[in-house]
Formats: sequence, C-alpha cells, structure tokens
Amino acid sequence: MIIAIDGPAASGKSTVAKAVARRLGFDYIDTGSMYRALTWKALHLKIDISDEKRLTLFAETSRIKFLRPEDDEFRIFIDEKDVTEEIRSPEVSGAVSAVSKVPGVRGEMVKKQRGFRNAGKSLVVEGRDIGTVVFPDAELKIYLTASAEERARRRHKELVEKGYEVKIEMIERDILARDRLDSTRETSPLMRAPDAVTIDTTEKSVDRVVDEIINHL
Repeated sequence: MIIAIDGPAASGKSTVAKAVARRLGFDYIDTGSMYRALTWKALHLKIDISDEKRLTLFAETSRIKFLRPEDDEFRIFIDEKDVTEEIRSPEVSGAVSAVSKVPGVRGEMVKKQRGFRNAGKSLVVEGRDIGTVVFPDAELKIYLTASAEERARRRHKELVEKGYEVKIEMIERDILARDRLDSTRETSPLMRAPDAVTIDTTEKSVDRVVDEIINHL
C-alpha cells in the first residue's frame, strides 16, 4: 500500500507523513529531501546549479537512501554521508527549486523513488508530484496546504531552533517564490491530483491531521 502526501513548502508534509508512517508501521520516503540532498552535494562541491548536464549526471550516479535508526528519527544519506541536518540550511532551500526543475534530475529521481516500492513494503511517500507522477495509482492521496503566513512561521521556528538567524518576512517571500517555481515548472509541476483529499493544516495539530488521514484510509 502507498499513501501519497503532496503539498507546497512548509505545509506540514514531512511532520505529518512521518507521524502517519509511525502510526501505521509503514516505511517513510521524503522525496523533497532527495532533491535537497542532491542540491547540498552540488553546493558542497561548488558545482554551478545551472549546469543541467552535470546535475543530471549527479542524479544518475548519487546513492541516496533512508534509514530509521534506534532513535526513531528518519535520516537521509547521500553517498553514505548523513545530510539530514545540512539539507535544511537556507542555502539549500534557496537553490533546491533550481535543481529540482531540471528534467533530467526529475527523471532520475522518479526512477529512484519508484524503486523503493520494489522492497514490497507499505509506504508513506511525501513530496510535490507523488500522487500525480511518481505513484498515480496510490491507494490514498492527500494534498496538504496552509496559509503562506503559517508556513513562514513554521519554517522560521524550525530554522531558529537549528541556530539560523533569518527574518520571517524573507522566509515568507522565499516560500511564495518557491510556490511559483514549483507550480509553473514544465516537468512534474506541483498540483493537486484530481482524486486527492485536500487538508488545510493551518490551525490544526499534527495529531488531528494524522487522525483525518487515518480516517480517510
């Protein structure tokens, strides 16, 4: 079984998807973090993120995997390096849309994402094109959304807790710009699948949203 959870940046996808996976005992795949990991690698190696051929080659050759160690926190690795924390930096956030819109990168990432299904386990998969492109046959499709103000507040809180000094106004501006880029790109744009259930998370707790998803399931 596959539960597909899509939605714009900071709509609560990761937090909710992890909680649903824990509740059901499913494996969890954060496709957005895969693009972030590739972006981190490009920035770390000082690769021009406008070099689409190089980025596509990176996507083809990079080894990306998820682990859930004893502390019960989901971790992402690229080429055996744990980059779970690094990929949430403002630098990566500012560059990931440019990387993820590259058709060659998206094609390779979709192959990797579909490959997780071959393990035969039930999955909670979250991203921006899961219910429309990656797993259009998912048994349950959820589209999470929230107001731009609420999404900026969440992201600001997350970054401050990690030690970054950022202004909430700048974060909201970046989120709105990311929305435009994600929803207008030619390859796999962000959109709600026709058969997806829309849940506005603006004034809802994580537990309430998880309960709604379980009820729909």
